[in-house]
Amino acid sequence: MKSDSQIQADVMQELIWDPRVSHEHIGVAVTDGIVALSGAVPSYIEKSAAERAAQRVAGVKAVVEKIEVKLPSLHEKDDQDIAEAVLNSFLWNVEIPDKLIKVSVEKGWVKLTGEVEWNYQRNAAEKIVRGLTGVKGVSNNISLKTREVKADVVRQKIEDALKREAIQEAKKINVMIDGGTVTLSGKVHSFSEMNDAKLAVWSAPGVTKIDNRLHVAL
Repeated sequence: MKSDSQIQADVMQELIWDPRVSHEHIGVAVTDGIVALSGAVPSYIEKSAAERAAQRVAGVKAVVEKIEVKLPSLHEKDDQDIAEAVLNSFLWNVEIPDKLIKVSVEKGWVKLTGEVEWNYQRNAAEKIVRGLTGVKGVSNNISLKTREVKADVVRQKIEDALKREAIQEAKKINVMIDGGTVTLSGKVHSFSEMNDAKLAVWSAPGVTKIDNRLHVAL
């Protein structure tokens, strides 16, 4: 098992390794495997990249992200310009059903609402917003359309997908279904494995919510 100092060193090296991150502006503290990131970065997408970099490191149990976004004056945009940029970006992305998503912007913070068929569409909308100039944060409140779910069929499809995608602890992941909500419990070896498990679940038809009770066990 890694010590906190080893995890801290590895997270710092991962931040240095990621070309999207200005590592010199980010502080890293670790307590009992929980990583706290602090500091300030010039864009929201860099803030997101730093969090994902920390999650990739083996031994990390959780990430507490306290990084601020401080835009350079050159990148400051008014809310109207940001809203127009978001809407135009949606029009040019085939994964995003732009007519189903509503956008509001306040002080650089973008709020997304509406209802779509699949989680990948919801994620695509947020991902494209994260990279736009002037954005300081994103609240993704897009919901998923409710569909009839045959619990036994969907559970089997999810379990098959977990095994097919070579998730190491697939046999130790418990899958429970209640309507469109899937509860995952058990243990995984890393954040990456946890995210892979969640991605497999989101591909199942009718899933509208994941209650993630998985924990990273070293």
